[in-house]
Amino acid sequence: MTTINNDTIGNFIGRASMHNDTGVRGNSRAGGSSSSWYEAMSRAWGQTLDQQATKITELSNVIGQGGDQPSNVVQLTAESLRMQFLSNNASTSQNSVGQALETLGRKQ
Repeated sequence: MTTINNDTIGNFIGRASMHNDTGVRGNSRAGGSSSSWYEAMSRAWGQTLDQQATKITELSNVIGQGGDQPSNVVQLTAESLRMQFLSNNASTSQNSVGQALETLGRKQ
């Protein structure tokens, strides 16, 4: 198992925070700014999931309006599976980074 020392993690977080100051702020839908790279990551996952949900809703509407051809049903299934994949990855990344930050906070 590979271990990463606290200096490496601290340097990464510092660099990520500096990048946040130069380009990530102000990209939120509500017009606010992200106060941290962790918040920016969360916002990006949220926007990605929202876009995927929109695709699923549009395909569902097509099928609901009589477009229930097999190709549309297969496409809806594929987009639903993509949503599941994205959702699982968003959750995993949020949990992993949150636990890393918690561990880092306890060690300082």
